[in-house]
Amino acid sequence: MNEHQITTYLQENNIQKIKFAFADIDGILRGKLIHHKKFTDGLQSGYGFCDVVFGWDSSDSCYDNVQLTGWHTGYPDRSCRIDLSTFRTIPWQENVPFFLGDFSNPDGNDVPACPRSLLKRIAAQCEGMGFHPEFAQEFEWFNFRETPQTLQDKSFTGLQPLTPGMFGYSILRTSENSEFYNDLFNLLMQFNIPLEGLHTETGPGVYEAAILHSHIIEAADRAVLLKTAIKEISYKHGIMATFMAKWNEDLPGCGGHIHQSLWNKDQTENLFHSADDPDSMSDLHKHYLAGQLYCLPHILPMFAPTINSYKRLIEGAWAPTTITWAVENRTTAFRVLNSSPAYTRLETRIPGADNNPYLGMAAALASGLYGIKNKLALEIPATKGNGYQDLKSGRITSSLHDASVAMKNSAVAKELFGEPFVEHFVQTRLWECKQFAKSVTDWELKRYFEII
Repeated sequence: MNEHQITTYLQENNIQKIKFAFADIDGILRGKLIHHKKFTDGLQSGYGFCDVVFGWDSSDSCYDNVQLTGWHTGYPDRSCRIDLSTFRTIPWQENVPFFLGDFSNPDGNDVPACPRSLLKRIAAQCEGMGFHPEFAQEFEWFNFRETPQTLQDKSFTGLQPLTPGMFGYSILRTSENSEFYNDLFNLLMQFNIPLEGLHTETGPGVYEAAILHSHIIEAADRAVLLKTAIKEISYKHGIMATFMAKWNEDLPGCGGHIHQSLWNKDQTENLFHSADDPDSMSDLHKHYLAGQLYCLPHILPMFAPTINSYKRLIEGAWAPTTITWAVENRTTAFRVLNSSPAYTRLETRIPGADNNPYLGMAAALASGLYGIKNKLALEIPATKGNGYQDLKSGRITSSLHDASVAMKNSAVAKELFGEPFVEHFVQTRLWECKQFAKSVTDWELKRYFEII
């Protein structure tokens, strides 16, 4: 719908309120419910929003190490602009109209910390090179028979999973909770997040959802919205959903793999496919993959942004640990799928479910385009067998601190995303490390409290 159609829709249906939101640096939706007049008045000029949303962490603690905003700037309003193409209604909230926004400006002077603005810029570069970026993300998450209050009361211990046992691809487990299961699929579809598939994964109460592929901006919008939508639908059923990368050391982690391919502008040809190659990979595909392999050490925090992310990246737990690729191999960092011309694509397997989709997709596309621009050769050979044991090209950095320092000092990262974004983003990751370093964990109490 265009602006006239949307305002007409609001008038004809006597709609008094509109909800809008945007993703912060952690991929968390921040937003408001506003009056219809405020909505229409701000369609051209935008909506003032306190820029503290880019000056605090996921727990609303203010950063003391960033320049973009802070006590030194007085936390002014910045102009958030709604993207009318994101219009949908929320079926589990009386079909209230909903829009996504970002902090992009017509003059190109975007807020450097805005993840959606960054992705729009990278997507525009891709299209300027003559490519259509087609993306999709899939997520795994754990479900619990808990509420926010019971989590606090239990201090996040002794939680009850939705179902017991390790039962991947189970028909029985989803039948046991069929009302919830069907609500997820149906309500997400009505919310314009069409799922390709929904099933249980191995682990107590684990589900996996794969979103249908689309243009990269729509794909990231769907991915960001899916996480919050699932949490809200879960609330209706007395269930809590978590997208932590690794909530329990004894159970598998939760992936947030990114699937991608480049097409010609009219979307009639998948440019990653070649019938003349043994692996059905075009030269463009190989350059793109080579770019991701090369850039990975420089941009890892955009795929793995939290302390917890690195607890998932361990050997033998369905998450990669080495800088590797292969065709149809789930032990490597990058997996090539080549079953048919239309579905030939690259799967980036490093991101967990805690990944910010805007930043993960921006990192994947920008690094792939880097390989194309520089015609990087795919010199790393495909892994044969177990990718965990293939150390020829090194391991994936095992901590957020080390990954963030590497990105902070990387000329490649600054070339891909601009120095203002890299500086702000890295400082927010180092803040996470600082907060974790000063905390006293249950592990320390159990190990040292009595004995030392």
